[in-house]
Amino acid sequence: MSAGLRCIAATSRSAWRPATRTLSTTSILRNEVTPNLGPSPVQKRPIGGFRGGIVGFLFGFSLASTFAAYQLLEEYQQASAALQSSVEELKLSTETISSHIRRIEAVEKDLKALSGASATKEDISRLKTELKKIYDGLHVEFLDLRTHVWGMQQDLQALSKKESTQVRI
Repeated sequence: MSAGLRCIAATSRSAWRPATRTLSTTSILRNEVTPNLGPSPVQKRPIGGFRGGIVGFLFGFSLASTFAAYQLLEEYQQASAALQSSVEELKLSTETISSHIRRIEAVEKDLKALSGASATKEDISRLKTELKKIYDGLHVEFLDLRTHVWGMQQDLQALSKKESTQVRI
């Protein structure tokens, strides 16, 4: 009923006023109960320039620190891997050098054994002079034997021609 009266009242007012429309609220709408929506939200204070700068600085610093720590960890892992590979290469080269040293020691041992059993230049020259003496002695004996055989041949020829019984010895 009140809505109907309002409509009639609105039409009666608009009849004597020109075509202007006004916004008005009635006391009924003002007293109307609104449902409880909970506690009213606390309005945040707007962040001021100084506080915003500090918060931004701290956020940027923490972000940069995190990124730097990540990069440092990556570099540490790369350096650790490079160090590990160089240690492995050093181990392999050490084993190779050790095997070469063992072979060299074996060769030196064999050389020492051979040098004890082999003749020196002095020994060879001494043996050479002895061999020449023996060869010369044999040659002299051969010539003496040849001379003796030649003498026996001469005696045989002489005996066969003379028939003499004389023998030279």
